[in-house]
Amino acid sequence: MKTNLTLRKNNRLKNYDYSSNGVYFITICVKNRQNLFWEDNNVDIANKKTLPLSQIGKTVEKEINTIESFYSSISVDKYVIMPNHLHNIIKIDKDNKKDSKDSPSISRIVQQFKGSISKKIKSSIWQKLFHDHIIRNEDDYIKICEYIDNNPIAWDKDCYYQE
Repeated sequence: MKTNLTLRKNNRLKNYDYSSNGVYFITICVKNRQNLFWEDNNVDIANKKTLPLSQIGKTVEKEINTIESFYSSISVDKYVIMPNHLHNIIKIDKDNKKDSKDSPSISRIVQQFKGSISKKIKSSIWQKLFHDHIIRNEDDYIKICEYIDNNPIAWDKDCYYQE
């Protein structure tokens, strides 16, 4: 039987252990690019001290801030919640940690994160996949941190922008 389903390209680096020590830039999107995380999509961010998070956005932020409590080898270095996606930098450091043998993979962390939020808001809002980038050096890390910091200000130029 022939189907017309689009084959998805595997977007993970082949033969790479995503539970190994490293720093990872993660982007997670809302399905259909729905603007669910900000109260006002057209707010002047440059003149605001905090992002105008909706109730769902606040739930996402709380969940980001609990990731580290599940595994001692995981830390969230930086994040930003945009109207229909979020970026974060997750660090896995298994050295001298009690649960180093049980450190989850990046996929597992994202799966648990999405599932917990879906359960709390009683709705599945996420795109199936997520984007990751393995941060390989300090210059790459700095560039990504600057991108995260400036992303809200440049929202109307963002590739995920939708009114």
